[in-house]
Parts: sequence; C-alpha cells; structure tokens
Amino acid sequence: MTPLLSVRDLSVSFGRGQRVVHDVGFELVAGQRLGLIGESGSGKSLTALAVMGLLPDAARAAGSVQLAGQEILHLPDRRLAPLRGKQLGMVFQEPMTALDPTMKVGRQVAEVVRLHRPPAPRGAPSTREVVLQTLGSVDLEPADRIANSYPHQLSGGQRQRVVLAMALVNGPELLICDEPTTALDVTVQARVLGVLDRALRRVGAACLFISHDLAVVAQVCTDVLVMLDGRIVDAGPVAELLVHPQHPYTAGLVATARLDRVQPGQRLPTLADFYPAAGDGSGPAATGDPA
Repeated sequence: MTPLLSVRDLSVSFGRGQRVVHDVGFELVAGQRLGLIGESGSGKSLTALAVMGLLPDAARAAGSVQLAGQEILHLPDRRLAPLRGKQLGMVFQEPMTALDPTMKVGRQVAEVVRLHRPPAPRGAPSTREVVLQTLGSVDLEPADRIANSYPHQLSGGQRQRVVLAMALVNGPELLICDEPTTALDVTVQARVLGVLDRALRRVGAACLFISHDLAVVAQVCTDVLVMLDGRIVDAGPVAELLVHPQHPYTAGLVATARLDRVQPGQRLPTLADFYPAAGDGSGPAATGDPA
C-alpha cells in the first residue's frame, strides 16, 4: 500500500548545525494509528512540527517528508498553508494557546470551514450546520451553546474537544496529536481519548499520536515508535513492544508503566535500571552510540 505519509532521513538543527533530531524515518498508511513516544526533550514535537511545516525560524530541517507522494518539507508557506486544516490537521497540547480567547468557538471552527471549503451549493448544509454537527460529533452538547461560548467559559476537556473539532471538520487524511491529553485529569483524559477514537473512525483519518505516556499510546495506537535523544530506537506493533521490547530504554518505559507488577514493599523500577544513560543525563547523542 502506498504510504500516506513518508518521512525519510529527517533531521532538525538549530544554530550552527546543532542537530536535535537525527535521521528519523517512518511511514504511515491511510487509517493507521502510529504512536511516537519518548520523554520530554526527545524530539517528538519537533518531528511533528517539521511534518506540518511549523518549525520555529531558528530551526532548519533536512531530509524528506512526502504526503500522498508529494514532497512537502520545503514547500513555501503559501503552498503548504492550504494543506493544513484540509489534508493535515493538528491538535496541540494546550488548547488555550490554539484558540483565540477573544472569539467565540463556533466562529473559530467556522473559519476553518470557510478557508478550505468552497461555498456550499443550494440545499447543502450551511457552514453553521456543519459547525454544530462537528461540535456534536465530539460530544460537545448542546452544540449551539458551546458554539456561542468563549474559550474561557469552557472546561479544559471541552476546549480540547473544540480544538479536535477544528482539526477534523474538513475530514483530513492525517491528524497529528501532540500530547493532546497531558494537561487533563485522568477522567477527562479517558473521555477525550474515546472521542478521538470515534472521530478518527468516522472520518477515516490516519493519526500520528505523540505522547510520553505508554499507557495512553497503547489505548489509541496500533503501532509505536520510541524516540530517545532525537533518534528512533525501537519500533513495532504496540502489543509486541509491550511484551518484547528490543531496546533497553523501551524495556524501562514498559516496566515503569506496569506498576501493578510491583510487590508491596518492593522498590519501584526506574528507567536507569534498564538504561543507565537515562540516570546520568547521557544518551546515544552524547556517547556516540547510534542507537
């Protein structure tokens, strides 16, 4: 099957060639859910921002990123912007930074529709009807009241679902979720993940799901990449990696996530028990180990 997203030899550098993402490569086919997991600073979000063409000005990307066979890594923004919100959608970690606090949320979702859809022909659903239907599809009810609210009038879970609605309203082929539930409590997180699961099934979108939480990735994704110091060090089906991790760092992630296996009075496992470099601040990038 031709990959929907193909990333090859992707590197991201700052300043005078200081590389923070090293030769990352992976593929994502239509409808697939791929997790990208690693601790803070491992390069997960920079990888996603490079795919979306949203790297900060000081960053430089090299390699190849193809969407449905089209090279997009070095497209000028005027050509890449029409893809965002239509073929590509993104959900960020903190919804209050993704939403305009001065604008009602219904209008913000409507802007995404108007930017990427031609005017509706006679008899087709209006923009307002599309907005209300999309808000309802992510469990935001009553949709008309939510649409008429400002972001500060909604809870954190509601705001994150508004951002999800904005990302999905035009039926993108690929949705990138960058730590979308980190700022939420456990109960709200479970509801948002359930909404995400149903929404992805409804629109048939592929998903690149970024997280530091292996349990969350296991709930959402079928396959996973493990990132450490800007490199992919492990990859495979989630069920396989949970049982047979290939890299010691992955083994540590699995062990620290399975606290139910720790006996009363027993010391909790840490990453350093499996991958000593995790305890002293060094890693593949510092030691020269290509991982």
